[in-house]
Amino acid sequence: MDCKRVSQRERLVEVLKMVAPGTELREAVDRILQIGSGALIVVGDISELKPIMSGGFNINCEFTAPRLFELSKMDGAVVVSHDLKFIYSANVHLVPDPRIPSNEAGMRHRTAERVAKQTSAFVLAISEKMRTVSIYVDDMHFTLENIPLVLARADQALQTLSRYRMRLDKEFNHLNTLEIEDMVTLRDVVKVVERVEMVMRIADEISFQVSELGKDGRLVSLQLGELMAGVEKARFMLIKDYYVALDERTPEMVLHELENLSAEELVDDERVARALGYSGGEEVFNKLVRPKGYRILSMLPRIPTVVINKLVERFENLKNIMKASPALLDEVDGVGERRAHAIKSGLEHIAESIIMESHT
Repeated sequence: MDCKRVSQRERLVEVLKMVAPGTELREAVDRILQIGSGALIVVGDISELKPIMSGGFNINCEFTAPRLFELSKMDGAVVVSHDLKFIYSANVHLVPDPRIPSNEAGMRHRTAERVAKQTSAFVLAISEKMRTVSIYVDDMHFTLENIPLVLARADQALQTLSRYRMRLDKEFNHLNTLEIEDMVTLRDVVKVVERVEMVMRIADEISFQVSELGKDGRLVSLQLGELMAGVEKARFMLIKDYYVALDERTPEMVLHELENLSAEELVDDERVARALGYSGGEEVFNKLVRPKGYRILSMLPRIPTVVINKLVERFENLKNIMKASPALLDEVDGVGERRAHAIKSGLEHIAESIIMESHT
């Protein structure tokens, strides 16, 4: 996804939260659907909308679901403040620029699409015949689906995420063993990066569904949080360990580039390797690469990030850190004698655990 698509998606998520089950706006929408009526609801800044508003009644009352429901029975649009605190006007005739292209057939939906494209408002178009709710935000069109269907899709996605997370854990465990044995190749790293990015994308889809579900998505949200525990941190540390700092690139920049890869690019090993800063064709994948040590060091309890950064700066990679004596570790600013022994014994314990686990 490029930057524009990401920002548009974030905007749509914000709108979905405002119209999700449990909100006043959703209550009004559900009431309108129950009686089989249609409606056009515009949520935005009145000063921006006034130039395209004609006729109607100035209401200027506090926003509530019953009031919106009753006012929507009139033919025109209902205009609501962007923060959903006030109802400005009702029975309004909207006159957006007719030159704005629209793919919609019905007058109500065509107007809704053009208003959303012309202004920063979002528009709900409720179809009387189809009994559907269309949301128009910028140049996006999203149709609300019934909650049982969204829940079913979310449950299926959670099952997929669970399988991917199990596989990711196995790949991280394998990488742990290779790091301790100093036998990591670039191909090993790329495979883990691809897997963790896939997991993040599935989780992002489920998070989007949670926004649509509102109060009905609490259980899904809890399950998502449990499945994703620790993944984002491990992902960031993985990139810090292996990216090449070309042209003053930061780990955040690398992550942003990976997030923008298409689904096809994400399974292209060479493309992912380039994102990490490596080039050289097929032969580069068999090249041994050494982790800087951020991820393994982050497994140690009560070691501040600033100390981890200084250890990596001093010793350059995980192998050198693990070989260092407590006396050498003590020389690093912020470590101290007690912490030096704790780091040494902690790394030895982690190494033993990883090796034992690899043989079980």
